[in-house]
Amino acid sequence: MNAPLLSPQDGRTDGPDHVLIVDDDAEIRTLLATYLGRNGFKVSAVGDGRAMWRALEATRFDLVVLDLMLPGEDGLTLCRDLRARSDIPVVMLTARGEETDRIVGLEMGADDYLPKPFSARELLARIKVILRRARSLPANLQPDSARRLQFAGWVLDTQARQLESPEGVVVALSGAEYKLLRVLLAHPNRVLNRDQLLDLTQGREADPLDRAIDVQISRLRHRLGDDSRDPRVIKTVRGEGYVLAAPVTVLA
Repeated sequence: MNAPLLSPQDGRTDGPDHVLIVDDDAEIRTLLATYLGRNGFKVSAVGDGRAMWRALEATRFDLVVLDLMLPGEDGLTLCRDLRARSDIPVVMLTARGEETDRIVGLEMGADDYLPKPFSARELLARIKVILRRARSLPANLQPDSARRLQFAGWVLDTQARQLESPEGVVVALSGAEYKLLRVLLAHPNRVLNRDQLLDLTQGREADPLDRAIDVQISRLRHRLGDDSRDPRVIKTVRGEGYVLAAPVTVLA
């Protein structure tokens, strides 16, 4: 599955938003396709990951509704691989409602997470919010004109979405890690709180007990070799948030 995917911006027209539903339950596919269709969306529906990739390689979609429990590759794996290749918004559906599962889904790059059973009306509302936010993203999350950004000896390639160490070693980033690092690089030496980071990276507000950003910061520090007990690159400002404590240079 290495063919380039069509992004929401490719060949964009003024027609209805096109949603791809990926769920192995035929009844749910039919219900959602009918409901979203009645509310102004163009809808395609498939039952597994293979069919999802075929659809994405053939057609431009504006959003994917992706079930977690699928035959073959599960939704988390599909979401991770999709996010590595495309910026298409993803809403994950799952019968699991535990906080850990939700955090993992968001870390894989999902834009929102809806546990089953859910109402089609709630899904519609979330889809509208995600699409609205995706089209009003701040400049730092629009397609990058700056291909390479250097900080603390590291280089982020915004086209390949790869991080290069000071020694020239390529370090893999998940979709969520890339988004978070890109936001921090757009605001060097500025403290950003959890609500701001969640809004800029995922287009949502933090729940009172939401620790998704803390987990992502910890993992990003690990990628950068930044000691969590005494970080030098991504610092914690107690009671306020996090700050990228390094100058950022545009290389190209």
